[in-house]
Parts: sequence; C-alpha cells; structure tokens
Amino acid sequence: MVRDPASATLLAWAGFPLLGAGAGWLVRLLAEWVVSWPWAPFQGPAELIASLPEPALTVGALVVGALAGIVVAGIGQWESLVVTVDTERIRLARKGSTSEFTAGTVHAGCLDGKYLVLLGHDGAELAREPAGLDRERLTGALREHGHQWLDEDPYLAEFRLWVPDTPGLPAGANALLAARQKHVGKIDGDSSGRELRDELAKLGVVVRDRKKQQYWRLVRQADS
Repeated sequence: MVRDPASATLLAWAGFPLLGAGAGWLVRLLAEWVVSWPWAPFQGPAELIASLPEPALTVGALVVGALAGIVVAGIGQWESLVVTVDTERIRLARKGSTSEFTAGTVHAGCLDGKYLVLLGHDGAELAREPAGLDRERLTGALREHGHQWLDEDPYLAEFRLWVPDTPGLPAGANALLAARQKHVGKIDGDSSGRELRDELAKLGVVVRDRKKQQYWRLVRQADS
C-alpha cells in the first residue's frame, strides 16, 4: 500500500490543530484591538467576542481553533490518494470512493506532474488522480507486483491546446469541452468536471489541464 508518509500524516494531525489554536488566539487579540478602535470594521462580532469572560474567552478561542485544525487535517486525509497494489489488481482509494483495475486492463502507470495516471492498452487513460505520493515508492510497488511503470506519459507530445470549435474532434466533444472549461482549476474536487471527463473518454478523447487550459488527444492503439 502506498500512501502519504507517516511523518506527513503525523505532522498534519499535530500541526494543523496547533496552527488552529494559534489562529484562535490571534482572533481573540484582534477582537480586543477592533473594539479599542471605533472606526475599525466588524465592531459587532468583535464586541461579542471581547464581551466573553476570562478564562472562557481564551480557552474557547484555543479549543475552537484546535478543533478547526483537526477538521482541516481530516479533510486532507480524506482527500489523499491511497494506492493498493498486488499482482492481480491496482486499487485507488480517495474521498471515500474506490476504483479497481485488473492487471490485464492496465498497460502502465506513470506520473504526470502531480497526477498518477494509469494507461490502458489502447492508450486511453483509465485513471488520473492527484497524488502527492513518493515516485520511488509508487515505482517500486507497481514493478514489484509485475506492473509496468513509465518515467513519463508516452502520449504527452500528442496533447493539443483546446479552443472552441477545434476541428478533428469526435461529434459532441467540443460541446463537452466547452462545458468542462468552467470547471478547469477545480477538477480535483468537482464531480461535474469528472463526469465530463468520463463522457469525453467514452468518445475516445483524453484531456489534461494546465494553467486553467484544457489539452486533448485522441485515443490510439498503444505501442506494444
């Protein structure tokens, strides 16, 4: 199983609550400062916070901040990709959902920037998931169980910048890409953007995003 290092997980669960508590302390100080300057904005909320008695105010600020940090750490863990590999399959788990690919359907895996990409034998992308995972650990896990790992996506040179009404695309692809454009930049957490990617895949169109622009290629027979 390949996931975020234990040190990173520990740092998140320890660091975010501490940062949250610090932020709560700063909010307490800021509220007192705002109340002391009548011209400052947010007088109402500041007066409400500053009116709380001590030590309840300080303790409450620290606790609420720490709890917020715990929530942030939990969200980070929930969004992190976990890759489970054996000789028969590759399983990707993220955000409470799991995708599983049998060894016979996967041609190779690679990293494209921050994304883990699994390629099919026809050149289609079976998966493209954001992953802050260690390259060496991913490489070792796949190769150890007989799966091919590539240093880079062999189809990178085929991607072309999409502009409205691009010629050469299958019928309906331009409309899907146009609808998807507004989701670019937030695809990782946007279910609509993912659904549009899946619809494009059904048409044989692979899409990747760079700097809020879409790049596309057509699926072709993968090199053996």
